[in-house]
This record gives sequence, C-alpha cells and structure tokens, in this order.
Amino acid sequence: MTIHVDPKGKLYTDLVTKQAMPALIQTVTHLIQGNLHIHPGIRPLDELNRSGEFIAITQAIVLGPDRKEFYRADFLAQRKSHVVWVIPLEKPGEPFALEETAPVTEEAALAGC
Repeated sequence: MTIHVDPKGKLYTDLVTKQAMPALIQTVTHLIQGNLHIHPGIRPLDELNRSGEFIAITQAIVLGPDRKEFYRADFLAQRKSHVVWVIPLEKPGEPFALEETAPVTEEAALAGC
C-alpha cells in the first residue's frame, strides 16, 4: 500500500474505506438484495450521486421479473444509471420476503376511490 502526505499533513492511500449497508436495489429489470458499499458517514443517495458509473454490491441475490431467484453472486457491480430506487434494510443478513399479492380487479380499484 502506498501512502502520500500532502503539504497540510493529510494522508492519502490507495485503499478506499467503505461500509456495507444491507439494501434492496430495484433496477430497470431486476430486484437485487445485498450489501451496498458506501463511504462512511454519507447517505446512500450521496453514494449514488458520486462520480463513477458503478456501485459495488456484495452477497447479491438477483430476482428476476417473476420475483424468483435468478442469480447469486459474492460481488456485483451495478451500473448506476439502471438503478430505479434503493431501500436500506434494517436487519443485515435477513432475507427480504416478497409476498405474493393478488392482482387488483377493476371492481376493487373502483371501490378504493
């Protein structure tokens, strides 16, 4: 590891420190559950707005459009431009259960008005 000290005494290294935040990430085509890696002390939104095209996700479970498991990966690099929304999960490591819902009928939709 290389360390550089600027004239003001600030240390720079080639090692980037990030923390894992359990999250659900909806992309244009898939739902991903995993650990989103963000810089310490910043919000997930700030991480998405940082420069760079990709976000790092570890322990990723990718669900297809039918909400069935499509793929698992220890590491996944997700293109930021394909992210629709991100929801932080409160309990790390606990799988997110997707409940089956009945389709909404026209009568039920009109009754809710």
